[in-house]
Amino acid sequence: MRIMTVYAHPADTITNCGGTLALHADAGDEIVAVILTHGGRIHPNVYAEEGRKEDADESLIAADRAEIIENKKGELRRAADIIGIGTIEFLDHDDAISVVREDMVDQVAEMIAKHRPDVIIADYPQNPVVTNSAHTIATMTLIAALDRAAQFLKNLDGKDEVNVKQVFLGGLPVLASDALSTYGVRNDLMIDISSVVGRKIAAMDCFVSQGYDGPFARKLIEASNGEFGRSAGVALAEPYVRFRSETRALLPVTDYAEAADPLIRHISYSQFDVRREFPIK
Repeated sequence: MRIMTVYAHPADTITNCGGTLALHADAGDEIVAVILTHGGRIHPNVYAEEGRKEDADESLIAADRAEIIENKKGELRRAADIIGIGTIEFLDHDDAISVVREDMVDQVAEMIAKHRPDVIIADYPQNPVVTNSAHTIATMTLIAALDRAAQFLKNLDGKDEVNVKQVFLGGLPVLASDALSTYGVRNDLMIDISSVVGRKIAAMDCFVSQGYDGPFARKLIEASNGEFGRSAGVALAEPYVRFRSETRALLPVTDYAEAADPLIRHISYSQFDVRREFPIK
């Protein structure tokens, strides 16, 4: 299987679905990460904080646009090696984006045609009309590109159409596990990342310029992946919403559901201690 991720910024692929990608890489699947913007402006922690110091590092406060962008790309490349992402496609747009643009839709459609993914992972859009979030713009760009790629005709475009089998949207900020409490909007798929969380932490530790390393990486995984894991009945999980409904021959019951004992499962998964298992070095 070939998996493509489409995200706004260099770190998003790792923070949102790094564990899921590590599992698929271990299973032998191909992974392509498409990054819409260079991410130079987003979370410039190291550069901004250095400028506040009296004994500031001149190399950091004097870093120009090209140096900042290349550093962030390097952080993702190192993280991608840890996770098992085989290909990174940087589209290099400025990360101050607020609208869906035709040129970006065309580029993402070309990426879909080039790599022909079976599955795409992206952010759950905050709201299709919200224009203050590059994450939302990235996913709305992807949705438009999906239709465009599906309409390619070799006679006209020199390439065949591509019909992506499924899109999984991560990051929906709903933690309740039942649909009624959230008016039907919920994550409908959880991936247990407990076995590969060490690699996700190591990958996040690569993003030093954003302050995503060290304590933040562990706190994010404990708080977010830990809470989704609690809902899923495992130690740590990454949540998704399926973009399209799926047809199955029979009603599905997962292996986890078959094996789980709801009465005591919380005892075993609560013993997983992220900070003890993966201390800050």
